[in-house]
Amino acid sequence: MSSKISRKKVKQIMHAPAVGADAPNLSDPLFTERQTTALLGLKNHETLAVWRCTKRYPLSFVRVGRLVRYRLSAIEAFLRARTENGDERKARA
Repeated sequence: MSSKISRKKVKQIMHAPAVGADAPNLSDPLFTERQTTALLGLKNHETLAVWRCTKRYPLSFVRVGRLVRYRLSAIEAFLRARTENGDERKARA
């Protein structure tokens, strides 16, 4: 999986943005659990809830009331932190 999420994929998942002074910061959009699950290629959106509760992975999230959202930058950082190239594996062996 690529460590960079394509902007095309982001546009496919996002809904039409608000306009005017209330417009969100589109340079770092927020994603729902299901959208984040799709971006990460997970099979079940409940996996993210387990990761949050057990603190298994440091995937930052934003709590909006009872809702949980994930910033694009947090998702990209999560993927970058877990990206390995073949040279690193050979050096450890």
